[in-house]
Amino acid sequence: MAKKDDSMKGGAKKIRVTLLRSSAGQLAMHQNNVRGLGLRRRHHSVELDATPAVLGMVRQSAFMLKVEEI
Repeated sequence: MAKKDDSMKGGAKKIRVTLLRSSAGQLAMHQNNVRGLGLRRRHHSVELDATPAVLGMVRQSAFMLKVEEI
């Protein structure tokens, strides 16, 4: 089977997530969500596809994040 590339996704929404607060001292669930999103330190931003899994992690840790739609 051929691999699907980004052009075949049909315009999937993208979001930019920025870590505003440190995950130190937070619950392990929130620390794992931040690490799972690919954020490493304060003010670090990543661009992600807006899939249900990603949006769920963002929703749980929203108090530490800034989210922008691209």
